[in-house]
Amino acid sequence: MIRTHRTVEALVIRTALPAEAANVAELHRRARATYYPDGLPDDGTDWPAVWHDAIERPDTHVLCALRATRLVGIASFRTAEGAPADSVKLFQFHVDPGHWRSGIGAQLHADCVEQWRADGKRTATLEVHVDNQRAQAFYARQGWVPDPEQRPGDDHHLSQTYDVHGE
Repeated sequence: MIRTHRTVEALVIRTALPAEAANVAELHRRARATYYPDGLPDDGTDWPAVWHDAIERPDTHVLCALRATRLVGIASFRTAEGAPADSVKLFQFHVDPGHWRSGIGAQLHADCVEQWRADGKRTATLEVHVDNQRAQAFYARQGWVPDPEQRPGDDHHLSQTYDVHGE
């Protein structure tokens, strides 16, 4: 049966604000906790401060996805130290677990790629936790491939690359 109408909450993707750092850190914590089999390790990092610094850092983009004013996704990227200027590293990419498989990740990724193209980037890299099979599958659907130059010995993360222009 087809309904006569339906309301879909709009997804807004924009640059994160410094005042949102605590909310960004909390979403980051919830998302990361899903792929640590023994629970999220407490390494003493002050994540709200880390996110605040990233948001204010002039060479870093931190995007946030909001649905009905609620933070539901985040992405953070910049050119890594010592990397070619036409490359970008996706340092963080998370969707609130309560909103997985709703299209937020795909749209947030598309907005990242749009910004990379506007910034003249050619390649993107990321590292994904080896236990995060869901994220690995997501990245594969977006076109990411294993990094052929990954250094052996890193048993916690897999490196992946992305051709920004699809060449």
